[in-house]
Amino acid sequence: MNRLKSLFGVSVASLLAANAAGQQTQIRPNILWISTEDMSPHLGCYGDNLARTPNIDRLASQGIRFTNVFTTAAISAPCRAGIITGMYQTSIGCMHMRTTSYRRSAENPLAFTAVPPHYVKTFTEFLRAAGYYCTNNAKTDYQFAGNVVPASIWDECSNKAHYRNRPDKKQPFFAVFNWTGTHESQNWDITNVKTDPKKIKVPPYYPDNEIIRVNIAKMYDNIARLDSVVGVLLTELEREGELNNTIIFFWGDHGDGLPRCKRWLYDSGLNIPLIIKWPDRSKAGTVDDRLISSIDLGPTVLSLAGVPVPAHMQGIPFLGSQKGAAREAVFAARDRVDESYDMIRSVRTKDYLYIRNYYPNEPYPIWVPYLSNMPIYKEMLRLDAEGKLTGPQKSWMAYSRPPEELYDVKADPYQIKNIVNDLKYKTILDDLRDRHEKWTIETGDMGHLNEPEMIEQMWPGGIQPVTDVPYFIINSLEDRASKNYRTGGTYSSPMTLGFYCPTHGSSIVYTYEEKANPRWLLYSGPLHLKPGTYNVRIKAVRYGYKDSDELKGVFIIN
Repeated sequence: MNRLKSLFGVSVASLLAANAAGQQTQIRPNILWISTEDMSPHLGCYGDNLARTPNIDRLASQGIRFTNVFTTAAISAPCRAGIITGMYQTSIGCMHMRTTSYRRSAENPLAFTAVPPHYVKTFTEFLRAAGYYCTNNAKTDYQFAGNVVPASIWDECSNKAHYRNRPDKKQPFFAVFNWTGTHESQNWDITNVKTDPKKIKVPPYYPDNEIIRVNIAKMYDNIARLDSVVGVLLTELEREGELNNTIIFFWGDHGDGLPRCKRWLYDSGLNIPLIIKWPDRSKAGTVDDRLISSIDLGPTVLSLAGVPVPAHMQGIPFLGSQKGAAREAVFAARDRVDESYDMIRSVRTKDYLYIRNYYPNEPYPIWVPYLSNMPIYKEMLRLDAEGKLTGPQKSWMAYSRPPEELYDVKADPYQIKNIVNDLKYKTILDDLRDRHEKWTIETGDMGHLNEPEMIEQMWPGGIQPVTDVPYFIINSLEDRASKNYRTGGTYSSPMTLGFYCPTHGSSIVYTYEEKANPRWLLYSGPLHLKPGTYNVRIKAVRYGYKDSDELKGVFIIN
C-alpha cells in the first residue's frame, strides 16, 4: 500500500535539509491562499447570474478558473486533513468527522486525536524548511490536533497571523486567510435576507416554497460578504507592495453548506471553485477543465515554490516544475459524521459519478444534530412526515439507499437519475467499480477498520501517547565527545548545536525567546553558533501526540 511504502528509506529530516539546501539560490514566489467554507461555485465568473461577486470575478479574469475541482470529503475536518498533508484522509486515519465526537462525554471531552503514519508531515513543514514564512489566519481543523496545532506546522497560526509579521521582508511567504462567513451555520438565521428569493433557482431535490428559497437566498448574501473580504485582502496585498510578487489561490473546502450538499458525495457536496492568479497575468482569463482533487493543492504549492514533493504524498501537482499527469478520476469518502456512523465512497470522472453505499440499510436522513439547525432540513423533515414530498425530494429522504449509484453528470447535473441498473452503462459501471476497488486497496483505506480498533492502535489503552523530550547534540572542537545532552555549557567556536528526539516521526522546534508564547522555529539541521550567549528552548511534536516537555539550555560560545 502506498501509505506503507512512504519514503522508501529516505528520512523526512534529510528531505527537509535537502530542500533547504536546494532553495538557497532560487527566487521563490510568495503564495497567498484565500479559502472559504461550505461553498460550491456560486460565482459570477462561473456563470451564476445571481451571485454578487465582482472582486472574485475580477480575480478570475486575471488568472485561471478551474472547472473540475473536487474535494476528498464533503465536510470540513476530514477534507482539511487531506489538504494540509497532501494525502487522502482515509489513508492517514483522519476520515471520521470530529474525532472529539467519538464517545464524547463531560468526563471525556477529547475522545482522541488521529495519529497519522510517522512519515506524514504537512506540506507547510517542507515550505518552512525551505525558507518560507508560513502563516495561517486562522482555521486548522486537521483531526490530528485540537485547537492548538503542532508548532512545527506554522510560523504563526492565530487570528492575528499575517505575512507582514515576518522578520525579514525579503523572506518569501505562504499565507492562508480563511473566511468562515459562508459556513453552514451562517445559513441558520434567515431573517433580513437581501437576495431576492423569487430569483432563486431551486434544485429538484428540494421542494419549492418560501422557506427553501429564503434559506438559499441567505447563502447568496453570505457569498456577497465573502466577495467584499476578498477585495480587502487583495487591496491589502497591493498596499504591502506584494501584489506583483504573489501567486494567489482562491478556493472552497467543499460544496454548499445545505442539505444534500455538505456531507454527501454528489457534485453539490464536492465540487468547489478554484481560481489562481499569477503576478504577470500570463494566464489571464483562461479556463482549465482538468480533473483536480483537493489533495493536489499542497503538492502544487510545493511545485510552484520549487520544493521537492515528497514521494509519499498522494496529491498530484497540477502546476509548476513538478506538474504530474492529468487525473482520469477523483475519489471521495464519507465516514462517521459527528455522532453517526456511515461509509460511502465515490469515483468521479468528467462524465460519470459512481457512489458505493456500504450501509445501504441506513436512511439518507441519518441523525446529525448539527444539521437539524438548518431551516431547509427542518422543512423537509416536516413535509416528509406529512407525506408531501415527491420525486427526487422523496428519494433523498428515503429510509434505505441503493448499494450503488451511477450518474451521467452531463445529462443529469443534479444527479437525481440513478442509472446503475441500466444495462447500457454496464461497461462504465464495471470500470468505475474497478477504479474504486483498486483505489481503496492502493491507498490503504482505513474506513474498512473498526474505529475502536484504529483508536487502540493510535492511543493504546485509550491513553494519548506523549512525544519524548528531545536532546541537545553538541559538536565542538573543544569537546567532540561531550555527553552533556540535557544541559548547556561553555564551548569554543566553531561549534554546531543539533537536536534529537527518539519519538518516531517527531518534529523539533526551538526558540531563543524567553517569553511565554515565543515564535517557534522549525529545526531542519544543526545550528552554527557564533561567539555569544544563547538561551535555547526546544520541544518535540508528533501529530496526534501530546507535545514533549521543554528542554532548556544556556550555551556560551567563546
